Amino acid sequence: MIAEAGLIALWLAAGLALLQFALGAVGLRTDRADFSAAIRPVAVAQGVLVALSFVLLIWLFLRSDLSVSLVAKNSASVKPFLYKFAGTWGNHEGSMLLWVTVMGLAGALIALFERNLKTATLITTLAAQAFISLGFYAFLLVSSNPFERLSPVPAEGQGLNPLLQDPGLAFHPPTLYFGYVGLSVAFSFAVGAMITRDVGPAFAKAMRPWVLGAWIFLTLGITAGSYWAYYELGWGGWWFWDPVENASFMPWLAGTALLHSAIVVEKRNALRVWTVLLAIMTFSLSLLGTFIVRSGLLTSVHSFATDPTRGIAILAILMFFIGGSFALFAWRSSSLTQSGIFAPISREGGLVLNNLFLSAATATVLIGTLYPLAYEAVSGEKISVGPPFFNLTMVPLCIPLLLAMPYGPFLAWKRGDIIGVSQRLLTALGLAIVATFIVYVVSADGPVLAPLGVGLGMWMLVGAISEILWRSKAFQVSFGETLRRLRHLPRSNYGSALGHGGMGVMVLGIVAVTAYGTEEFKEMKPGETIETAGYTMHFKEIRPEKFANYVQDVAIFEVRKGGRLIDEMAPAKRVYPARQFPTTESDIKTYGFSQLYMSLGDVKQDGTAVVRAYWKPYVTLIWYGTIIMFIGGGLSLADRRLRIGVPQKRALKSAAMQPAE
Repeated sequence: MIAEAGLIALWLAAGLALLQFALGAVGLRTDRADFSAAIRPVAVAQGVLVALSFVLLIWLFLRSDLSVSLVAKNSASVKPFLYKFAGTWGNHEGSMLLWVTVMGLAGALIALFERNLKTATLITTLAAQAFISLGFYAFLLVSSNPFERLSPVPAEGQGLNPLLQDPGLAFHPPTLYFGYVGLSVAFSFAVGAMITRDVGPAFAKAMRPWVLGAWIFLTLGITAGSYWAYYELGWGGWWFWDPVENASFMPWLAGTALLHSAIVVEKRNALRVWTVLLAIMTFSLSLLGTFIVRSGLLTSVHSFATDPTRGIAILAILMFFIGGSFALFAWRSSSLTQSGIFAPISREGGLVLNNLFLSAATATVLIGTLYPLAYEAVSGEKISVGPPFFNLTMVPLCIPLLLAMPYGPFLAWKRGDIIGVSQRLLTALGLAIVATFIVYVVSADGPVLAPLGVGLGMWMLVGAISEILWRSKAFQVSFGETLRRLRHLPRSNYGSALGHGGMGVMVLGIVAVTAYGTEEFKEMKPGETIETAGYTMHFKEIRPEKFANYVQDVAIFEVRKGGRLIDEMAPAKRVYPARQFPTTESDIKTYGFSQLYMSLGDVKQDGTAVVRAYWKPYVTLIWYGTIIMFIGGGLSLADRRLRIGVPQKRALKSAAMQPAE
């Protein structure tokens, strides 16, 4: 009866979503206070019921209830507990239920804690959130029922897709979905504010924590997905400009632009039309990414649970919401008058520049991702757009943005002093030049532009540190006074510095591994050796192993450097009998910030196998940089000035006690 209870909870949640939308629509039109008051508890009840439905689906997977079709197709009784749990969303129906669950819970949180918006704007926002959820409820209940029974009940399940049998499944999809749904809340805020003509600082203040939270989870999700693909696929790459990778990267780029433009609306009541448009575009890109992943129209090594038929249903949902929101924007945008005049050289001007480059980068990725699909529709021929296109177009867009990044926090609102800011950044510039020169001398045989890339990373990293030192008046006042100022700096200042500094660390890792990484591959038999970057790997033996749900051939290598044994590596080729699906299990050893990476091809009868060995200098800085950015986002979100649901009187009192910026 657990499956039936889950389905009933899902139907009830869908009914409450319909009621929530109706209460918002009627309450707004008739201005009835009872309708407006009722929408909050309905939103909370909807979130609770859809969460209950998802918890029951998890329970079905954990107990391996093979009478449920979804469990039988995506699980097995011999599977480890973690994969039974994470396998709940490692399929089409489960992942869609996770999506609508997070949307329902987000609506419940808005209803419980949001107190800064006008009542009319709040109920319109909740109605918009419910309306979006209704589309996905209908999709689940009509074409993707996760609780469908199976008869006869099989003796054993088919098991989870072998590529997904990894701890990364427990973190990567949920964090991405949390990010996508955070953007849906920003979309709902934008729709609500447009309908009530309430686009202003209060709207931006209410929306910004949700955008920041979405950005944090997208950053973590993309990082987890990048590292998962890096070690699981055996390719040795951390990013491939794959359509599914791009599907998460585009909302991240647009969300970064939205986060910065919302600051301008909140602080200066400017860029209101642009911010609303960005909110619509950002969530639209999230929906587009869902369509790309689920439709199967674009080939990807990352896609799973693709279904072209249901992909068309997602396309219909996408077109309805995107088309409707843009129509609303066209209708209401003329009433959103602009205000807040500012000079080009100012904090606002810097944020506008940020938005221009991020929007251009988003458009570039969008065109490169969808162009093969459009070309095939017109010509009938299949083509692919790969890393050469994206690298050639994205690098010129990113370099000016990254060069300008350290300037932004130093600029004053309304009118800035570019000469004064440049003087404060002289130390960062000097250290960047020194780093460029050192790398150029040490790696004279390397790529010519690589030292400049290292200098750019140092410029951003030291520039972020300079911001904190400047705000604390380090070297201008006593050491004790500097410490006092550091203790009392708002968390958002630390968050901003960590976000920008983390980007600098990531740039250092990208440049190092791209310019100075090495790769060797060789068909080998036991007893032979392969070398890369001063490391010698001696092939000892092939060792067959058998486990509950897979078998594998493990190649044992002794790793030597300078003739001294320093490690042992064991890459493997694995096969899952339930699906007859092979996977490559790489082995990675980390030395400092660099990694030695080995992967194994198919093993022949005589023990011969193709072996790939990579040296990845400073590759871990890529993921450390994104983790620093994640921590920075968390610190900013923890700033009490951004805290959701602070009562208005308390917020005003707190603002009065803050020193003027």
